[in-house]
Amino acid sequence: MSDTYTWTYLDANGAQITHPDLPTTAFPSQSDAEAWFAESWQDLSDLGVESVTLRRDGEVVYGPMSLSAG
Repeated sequence: MSDTYTWTYLDANGAQITHPDLPTTAFPSQSDAEAWFAESWQDLSDLGVESVTLRRDGEVVYGPMSLSAG
């Protein structure tokens, strides 16, 4: 069995966001997921995402992590 890493997108209240433009990609490694996030966080913020949680096979790796600079 191989691990899969996914992002959960949250609004300002901590509720999960679903939106057609939010990717549901599963990544084969934590570093792949984090590299994608580093390139995409501004786009996520533009879609109303306030924070994200990284999951490995459904279990929280870390988060929620705020997308705001402050």
